[in-house]
Parts: sequence; C-alpha cells; structure tokens
Amino acid sequence: MLTEKDNYLMTLRGEVPEWVPQYTFGPMPGATKRVANQMFEPPLLNEHRDRGGGRDIWGVNYVPTESTGNALIPDNSVFILPIDKLPGWRDIIKAPDFSGVDWEAVVKKQIENSGIDRKETAMALNLHFGYFQHLMSFMGFEDGLLSFYEEPDEVHALLDYLSEFYMSVADKVIDIYKPDILTFMDDTAAWGSPFISAAMYKEFILPHHEKWAKRGRERGLIMAMHNCGKCESVMDLLVDMGISAWDPAQTCNDLEAVQKKFGNSLVITGGWDGRGRLMADDVTDEEIRQSVRDAMDKYAVGGGYCWCGGYLSSVGDTEMLRRNMVLMSEVDSYGHSFYKN
Repeated sequence: MLTEKDNYLMTLRGEVPEWVPQYTFGPMPGATKRVANQMFEPPLLNEHRDRGGGRDIWGVNYVPTESTGNALIPDNSVFILPIDKLPGWRDIIKAPDFSGVDWEAVVKKQIENSGIDRKETAMALNLHFGYFQHLMSFMGFEDGLLSFYEEPDEVHALLDYLSEFYMSVADKVIDIYKPDILTFMDDTAAWGSPFISAAMYKEFILPHHEKWAKRGRERGLIMAMHNCGKCESVMDLLVDMGISAWDPAQTCNDLEAVQKKFGNSLVITGGWDGRGRLMADDVTDEEIRQSVRDAMDKYAVGGGYCWCGGYLSSVGDTEMLRRNMVLMSEVDSYGHSFYKN
C-alpha cells in the first residue's frame, strides 16, 4: 500500500502521484494521519525556536508575535550589527564551539524523540532559515539592504563565515540523518516584489546555498526550497542548482508561467493563499471548499503539485481553526480523488 511518504516522493521525482500530496510544516492541530514530510534541523543550531523565543546562537533576540500564532521574529528594538559596526563584525558574530558534541548521539536521540515513522514520513533536513534572513536579523532591513551597496566586501566575508560554520555542522550530521530531502530556506521577497534583484541574489546568496546543494547532488537527494513572496525571478537559478520543489509558491507569482517553463521538474508546493473573500467574516464553508478545488484544478493536472496552505491566525482564534478544519477536509477528500477523476 502506497504511503503518504511514497506518494509525496513520487511527486518530487517528477512522477504523477496517486493523490495530491500535502506538504506540511508539522501536523495540523487535531490531525491524526501520518504527515508526508517532516523537517528536521540539527539540535543546538536553533534551540531558541524550541524555547519559544530568546537569543539564538549568534546573539539575536527572537520574540513571539501573537497575531501569527506566536511565530518568532527578531526583536526590532535593537539589532546586534548596525551598518556602522559592519566592518567590525568579526568581534560581534562568533560561531559557537561545537567541537565536543557527539553528533551521532544527539541526532539519534532527536529522531527517536520525534516519534516519526520513516516508512510513513519523508525526512527533510534543514540547517537554518536563510543567509539573507540571517543578515537582516543581524542588521535590520534598512541597514541590511544598504550593506549590499555600501559594504559588499564585508557582506561577502560575513556570509562566507556563516556558510562555512553551517557546512561544518552539515558534514558531521548529514550521513547520520540519511534524509530523503535537503531543505533550503531564504525568504528574499515580499508579496509585491523581491527584496533584492536576481543578479544580487546570484552574487551574494546563491553561492552559499550551492555549498549545501553540492552535498545533495553528491548523494542523489531530492532538494526543496522555501522562499515566500514574489520570488519567481530566481527560479532559474534554483532549478539549475538542483532544486525540484518550491514552497509555499504563493499566488503573487505567475505560477502558471512557472509550471509551463519547468513542468514537473519544479514542483509547485502551494498555489493557495488566504486572501480576499476567503478572509471575509461571512465566507461560507462552500467557498472555502471551492477554493481548494480551484487551486488543484489549476495546478495539479499531470502532477508537479503539492498542497501547501492554511489559515494563519492569532493565538486562540477558534474561527480560523474551524476554517482550517473545513479547508483540510476538502484537501483530503478532493485531493485523494483528483487523479482518479
């Protein structure tokens, strides 16, 4: 019997699956079935997330945001690396010393405690939330964006330092995890446009993702990129690097043009956003269900598509929780019958 994992990996390999897979950032509240994928990050790298905030390994203080279900953002009241201190970043940004860590023991304990069944759920290995985002978390957006123009050599040196550290950890853990997928992250765009041009992305950011991609290519692993917002302008670069899936593939992009260009070699993981009528106080359950059918009818024909979408809400917002239950019930029912029909 085909598992959620098998069906998901079929899609990422460019095959037509038996049903529309569901990509998740973790099990939805109240969900009981096995998820198709689960992301893992090496322990010690991102413990501030498990704590619900606080300082990360670089000294950036993260705070929860109630309106987004306590998602974490850098504390914007103070940044550790304002642009006037960028030339002295070596005295501020210091990688932790992990020389004494027994990575095999730490990783195996993490996997055991996760409770996932690797026969049922694909493991995606991620390292961090992105080089562009790291720079912004250190400097803030104003100084961070200015730094590309005013101090490009220092930006290159800082990003080199970060990626060498992360690759030193990656090379210790990748063959312990034995992942099914390598995950990349970097939110380099807003809804309306990218924060940086494709040329700037290629110069500053891509070389560091390429180091991780090289490990994936050497091991024959599937690779997926998380990049929010209108980032279609860098898809050529990512596909050339070996990326075969993109989430959350938001509808501010011309997803039909992306599919026409890349076919099933780049899986669209998304194609649904809770906007407009779907956010109205009087939206009906049938409208929510129809939005699922519309997205799948538009993007899932012939494969090359995974569902990725849901309502994001404030802590304790029971109405949005109810809407998500309606939404996901239709994803299940319509998605499982899609290719049969």
